Amino acid sequence: MSRSKDTHAATDTAPQDQKFVYDFTEGNKDLKGLLGGKGANLAEMTNLGLPVPPGFTITSEACKVYLDTGAEPPALAAEVSRHLDALETTMGKKLGHSDDPLLVSVRSGAKFSMPGMMDTVLNIGLSDKSVAGLAKQSGDERFAWDSYRRLIQMFGKTVLGVDGDHFEEALEEAKRAKRAATDIDLDAGDLKKLVKQFKKIVARDAGREFPQDPREQMDLAICSVFESWNTDRAKLYRRQERIPGDLGTAVNICSMVFGNLGPDSGTGVAFTRDPASGHQGVYGDYLQNAQGEDVVAGIRNTVPLADLETVDKKSYDRLLQIMEILETHYRDLCDIEFTIERGELWMLQTRVGKRTAGAAFRIATQLVDQGLIDEAEALKRVNGAQLAQLMFPRFEDTGAHGGKGRELLGRGIAASPGAAVGKAVFDSYTAVKWSRSGEKVILIRRETNPDDLDGMIAAEGILTSRGGKTSHAAVVARGMGKTCVCGAEELEVDTKRRRMTVGRTVVEEGDIVSVDGSTGKVYLGEVPVVPSPVVEYFEGRMHAGADDADELVEAVHRMMAYADRRRRLRVRANADNTEDALRARRFGAQGIGLCRTEHMFLGERRAMVEKLILADTDDEREQALKDLLPLQRKDFVELFEAMDGLPVTVRLLDPPLHEFLPDITELSVRVALAEARKDHNENDLRLLQAVHKLHEQNPMLGLRGVRLGLVIPGLFAMQVRAIAEAAAERKHAKGDPRAEIMIPLVGTVQELEIVRDEAEQVIAEVRRASGIDLKLALGTMIELPRAALTAGQIAEAAEFFSFGTNDLTQTVWGFSRDDVEASFFTAYLEKGIFGVSPFETIDMDGVGSLVRSASEAGRRTRPDLKLGICGEHGGDPESVHFFHEVGLDYVSCSPFRIPVARLEAGRAAVRSDGAGDAR
Repeated sequence: MSRSKDTHAATDTAPQDQKFVYDFTEGNKDLKGLLGGKGANLAEMTNLGLPVPPGFTITSEACKVYLDTGAEPPALAAEVSRHLDALETTMGKKLGHSDDPLLVSVRSGAKFSMPGMMDTVLNIGLSDKSVAGLAKQSGDERFAWDSYRRLIQMFGKTVLGVDGDHFEEALEEAKRAKRAATDIDLDAGDLKKLVKQFKKIVARDAGREFPQDPREQMDLAICSVFESWNTDRAKLYRRQERIPGDLGTAVNICSMVFGNLGPDSGTGVAFTRDPASGHQGVYGDYLQNAQGEDVVAGIRNTVPLADLETVDKKSYDRLLQIMEILETHYRDLCDIEFTIERGELWMLQTRVGKRTAGAAFRIATQLVDQGLIDEAEALKRVNGAQLAQLMFPRFEDTGAHGGKGRELLGRGIAASPGAAVGKAVFDSYTAVKWSRSGEKVILIRRETNPDDLDGMIAAEGILTSRGGKTSHAAVVARGMGKTCVCGAEELEVDTKRRRMTVGRTVVEEGDIVSVDGSTGKVYLGEVPVVPSPVVEYFEGRMHAGADDADELVEAVHRMMAYADRRRRLRVRANADNTEDALRARRFGAQGIGLCRTEHMFLGERRAMVEKLILADTDDEREQALKDLLPLQRKDFVELFEAMDGLPVTVRLLDPPLHEFLPDITELSVRVALAEARKDHNENDLRLLQAVHKLHEQNPMLGLRGVRLGLVIPGLFAMQVRAIAEAAAERKHAKGDPRAEIMIPLVGTVQELEIVRDEAEQVIAEVRRASGIDLKLALGTMIELPRAALTAGQIAEAAEFFSFGTNDLTQTVWGFSRDDVEASFFTAYLEKGIFGVSPFETIDMDGVGSLVRSASEAGRRTRPDLKLGICGEHGGDPESVHFFHEVGLDYVSCSPFRIPVARLEAGRAAVRSDGAGDAR
């Protein structure tokens, strides 16, 4: 079977008695890891008694052996032969027989859906001899030759590596010669000539003749599917979707049924609910006299599935019955591929369908209302990334023409919602190139194919002139959460000339276009955006129970309530001012986990910090601190009022002092120019001397954090006093301040003890002066590896730990974030060293291991130690699950990400409890 001459022993990986091939009657939907999603679901439909063409599945284990060793398992060929013999007996036909050939499809199918990323070949078994037998048995010579040309085209491109454009150009030339609008208008004679031309292309570009032996065709196609697991586009898709790279793909061998036998045949894709909105109804696409790839590729525009009722009511009614059976059985939105062969309906695939973020929330609550799933299971059906998508802005309703200065170009199918604005580009290379330069782009194509994946990822939105809701562009865009409009027929896309024409309007590459994935409208120019209704709900400006409430808002409201009831983790905000604090509270924050006091020293106050830095005497330094004290106190009073009754963790000054001084280059130029004019500025000279004095080669590892409090007398004491006096003032006003003081960048318990002693002394002074009993918790940030490794000691002097995972990631990896993200991170991601940046999702094996061990050590010393995290990871969905599992008490993130963290905290609790019932 193998194309490789390297016959490495596969027995180490695959025991001789291991089963590699399963008949469709042997599997079930729970074997997705072994049979892939497609094979497992074909088996499940077979078990349900639905009309599935007979076939068998080669397991993903066989693929892994092939990829590891360069050869298929030794026993695989014989096992495939046995199942092929059984299939031939069932069908009463032999593969590729000249008189009445059995034809099969060879299709990929991994555990996780990867639409269009791997190989499929249809009509395996056709040859120069068997095409005549197919014509005779079908009574349709045109159909036979059309099927043969499709095989050569697909096989040549996917198996033999021939550039697919060569086949497309030959097909277009044949249509031009016949003046045919579509390939359906080509007759048997035209297709015979096309087959001959296709075979010449194969011989010329592949360096071999098109194989006439049907078993050779099948074996080569199987190996090609195995190898397609590691194509660049498949690896890129897996990185994008965070799918493990070691799963491999199964291969499905299925007897062919034909949708291209005439007007009583066809193929389509159906959804049991609208994957774009979640609404119940009949959704999908149908194409008469066509095979499956015609629908997915978007080469010919489809008709709505509902139109099938007028074309073939018997098949339509049966399809609706099957859709209901499948949705009830899977208890979820199902995506179905089907073919009608001369009035007989066949099911080719089903899977839990990809959906937009809005549809996910609506469908989850609908299924709860229908009694099919419970609340815990509903939480598993949505995620924080989807919620974040729903919080993005949408286009303002500016009337029929998009408003002043904007021209409505046309309207297509609303395939994936959202509002996308960018420069028009017409190929993936340009999309990636411009995106990396900081440009926002809209990728415009006639139709997309798997080779466009990198451009689709780079683009803000996708626009195609062909295809429907089930085309490649639509399916992939929905999976990625990208705005997409498909099938905008009035737009004439010319990729070679890099332009799009609509009537007399020409859109050149680089022109700004706006794409509305919710309505399907496409505009020339920039359309303004308005806040999402979901954000309006979180802001309190829209209420879920109101008469005019958006149904999506109601669904989000219910899911957030489910999550809040389930979650153990509390969610706080990173907020430094009253505005952010109030917004965080509206968004559901249960306190502030990080108030960065350095942000309070910017603007007009920077001059006061300069005085502190330039102070030559104790008196000057004390005066500078005295001037800052009332301003700090006022800041904290306002913050404690905004968060009354909730904890507020205030981090003492952390960044290096040079950040508060002018840039060294700018200041040097200013001083030099002044000297040249003999206009000496004494303050600038002193500033320049201070900048040089404070200059460090690596300031992020220099004089900052707790080191500032130890080196600059009175600095931390001033901040602690401001916090304590603000808390006393709020208590005097009958408020309920709950201040927590956090000491940053501690590496050893001795540092913490010195600062803690000073802080307790200041708090005691304020307590005596105000007559108010103050209880302020004192703790530290764990953001250095040594702090994590000695957490048991540090806990002796700390009432809480807050993990600063941004700096902890930098110091564990030895990365300077600002430098590495701009230099080699892209290469690391492309090479698969990172699946995702460790600054986005917690590095569980490295940084996460330190968080876990520090938490355990800290609580061994102090069982009531409060544990939280205040890095950016606090709002990352995957990281939230890790922090729940480690046992932290809270996560803290930016105000906008609080709803995401709340939802994921609920989902984490459900997952760890093993809850969820698909009833």
